[in-house]
Amino acid sequence: MAKKVVATLQSTGKDYAKVIKAVKNPKSGAYTFKEEIVPTDKVKEYFAKK
Repeated sequence: MAKKVVATLQSTGKDYAKVIKAVKNPKSGAYTFKEEIVPTDKVKEYFAKK
């Protein structure tokens, strides 16, 4: 199924990137990882926002 999703994203004519961001929990101090698929021109904006 993952191959199908990647093939669909590439055929739209716009490049996408899978980004993974580590987010720290303020209570426990543990890190969790947030994954999203964003257009390549929006990657810097994704990491700039908190």
